[in-house]
Amino acid sequence: MGINDRKLRQKEEVRASILDTAWEMVVTEGWQSFSIRKIADAIEYSVPVIYSHFENKDAILLEFNRKGFQILADSLAKAKAGKALPADQIRAMARAYWDFAFQNKEYYQLMFGLGIPTCETVSKIPAMAAFNEVITTSIVAMVPAGQQLPFDPFLKYQSFWSMLHGLVSINISKLGKTDPTGSEHANLPLKVLEDVMCSFIRGIEGAIGPSGKTDQSSEPSQPTHPA
Repeated sequence: MGINDRKLRQKEEVRASILDTAWEMVVTEGWQSFSIRKIADAIEYSVPVIYSHFENKDAILLEFNRKGFQILADSLAKAKAGKALPADQIRAMARAYWDFAFQNKEYYQLMFGLGIPTCETVSKIPAMAAFNEVITTSIVAMVPAGQQLPFDPFLKYQSFWSMLHGLVSINISKLGKTDPTGSEHANLPLKVLEDVMCSFIRGIEGAIGPSGKTDQSSEPSQPTHPA
């Protein structure tokens, strides 16, 4: 291995060590503990060394955002692939989103809890586009091919996301706490999730109308479903 290759490998190892240490700090102490100084102390490097790999704290957060959205997009795509009908895909993706939030609480808090990503941030995270697309295509697929879309797909996507995020936000604060109402309500959050998704799907089906025909009185100016 040449000198340049060795230097490059060492640089990558230090970069990985910074990210690993930062993530361990977040998992054990929470996001409030996250700082460049604490990372430098933990890996026994100077602060300038950290800045030689990451421009600032936000650059490290961006790396975690990228990884989090990639995990989420992959989870939704996997859940969707297991279902043939668009309505079932939507339900499966809602459950996958829910599971991701509670199994990856630290990622979720960064991705959504510390502020909705700005347009500039979104452009730096390709997996966010995949997250958008995997949901939107199933929503659009509920309308028979060639028929006019009776709704704005982006609006429906935002509604889907908002409902899920709202439910997660309500329940994630209760994580690990004893249910004071008793075990009969232990599954209530998931029942609420299922009920909300049923209402969401019924709303789309209602806009389409009986026998797969769109209700032209709702939003007649929407574009045509791609064949």
